[in-house]
Amino acid sequence: MWWLYIVIGVGGLILGMIVGILIRKQKEKEAENKIKNADEQAKKIVEESLKTAETKKKEALLAAKEEIIRQKTEADEELKERRREVSRIERRAIQKEESLDAKIAAIENKEELLKKKDEEADELNARIKETLNSHIAMLEKIAGYTAEQAKAELLQKMETETKHEMAVRLTRMQEDFKEEADAKAKNLIALAMQRCAADHTSEVAISVVNLPNDEMKGRIIGREGRNIRTIETMTGIDLIIDDTPEVITLSGFDPVRREVARIALERLIADGRIHPARIEEMVERARREVDTSIKQAGEKATFETGVHGLNPELIRLLGRMKYRTSYGQNVLRHSIEVSLLSGILADELGADSAVAKRAGLLHDIGKAMTAEIEGTHVQIGVDIARKYKESKEVIHAIESHHNDVEPVSMIDLIVQAADAISAARPGARREDLENYIKRLQKLEEIANGFSGVEKTFAIQAGREIRVMVKPDKISDDDMVLLARDIASKIENDLEYPGQIKVNVIRESRACDFAK
Repeated sequence: MWWLYIVIGVGGLILGMIVGILIRKQKEKEAENKIKNADEQAKKIVEESLKTAETKKKEALLAAKEEIIRQKTEADEELKERRREVSRIERRAIQKEESLDAKIAAIENKEELLKKKDEEADELNARIKETLNSHIAMLEKIAGYTAEQAKAELLQKMETETKHEMAVRLTRMQEDFKEEADAKAKNLIALAMQRCAADHTSEVAISVVNLPNDEMKGRIIGREGRNIRTIETMTGIDLIIDDTPEVITLSGFDPVRREVARIALERLIADGRIHPARIEEMVERARREVDTSIKQAGEKATFETGVHGLNPELIRLLGRMKYRTSYGQNVLRHSIEVSLLSGILADELGADSAVAKRAGLLHDIGKAMTAEIEGTHVQIGVDIARKYKESKEVIHAIESHHNDVEPVSMIDLIVQAADAISAARPGARREDLENYIKRLQKLEEIANGFSGVEKTFAIQAGREIRVMVKPDKISDDDMVLLARDIASKIENDLEYPGQIKVNVIRESRACDFAK
């Protein structure tokens, strides 16, 4: 039976092949038909495209021909217009050339006329000069003066008149300015002094220690003077023990050392044990106490003036000024007063009151170190302020408060004014007789050094100097200039509190006798 299956399989296979061949032929025939249809459609599309392209080509050629014709027409018109413009320009150029030729001819004619006139003017000038010289010679002969002499006399007269007018104007300006400035300054100073009242006590170079009895003097002197020598060596202060009952005087120009000696001596007297070892201990304690007092005084000064942010070393130096004096005036109290006055004046004048108060408080800071460092208190103060990084305004105010340099800001002038107000208060400062006499003599010497001065008198405790001049050498106009020169010389050569009035007096007298 197996062969039957083989036959059936082979027959099925052959049948399938035949069916497949038939199907493929059918599909090939359909594909050929589709290809044929596609070719026919493609031919139709190509034919239509060719027809369309040909039509568009013709249209484009027509449009291009029309554009060319239009552009050619426009170009022709433009060319014609340019030719017409060129023709117009040529005509204008020809006209201008003709006009220029005419002008050149006219200028040449004018030049000839001007040349003739110049020649005539030269001749006229020569005649005028000759006439002028003859007239000048005639005038000199009539007047009896040469031209140079007349010119010199005229210049001298003009100089005299100018000098007189300058003096008159200067006097008027000074009077007007003085009236206005005095009124404003008086208001400001009165306001500042009313708002900053201060008590003044003249400081002296001695301190007094009271004793419970006169027997204490012997104990303080000690055996063979060893106790008093120890005290004087440790403190640098002289102890004066005289016949004054129950009193010992401490003498010394250093207030800090004098204060240390006073405190140590009072502690020794209260303790009763007076010997060299105990003296050294008490002096050391007194030094520490004074150092603490110095620091507290500096802090109190900054609190009282409202000046904050100072370097601690600056505060300590401020405290040291508690024990410094200037003409008997306590320097710390003076600095506090200047600071407060500076703040008040700055508020009234619209300046920075904080900077003004800071500069016023530090303006005499150099006096805290004058015993240890060489130089003026101004230069020492400037160096200290720079060292502790103070502002340029404060440093310059310190440097200029005695006019060592010129003031450049409102703060500088405010500190100067406040310093003068504080120093010039009645009773604020004192001078010994010798220095007072020397200052008056120096004032008179300065005024006597000017030419034409006959006599000088320093009056009102050196607040005014009266200068008598020779009337035949100094005129009324010269008096104004002489007063200013003397004042400038005093400002440059002397240091003084407040101001000095220079009063120049000229007097002419005529005397005759009736017989």
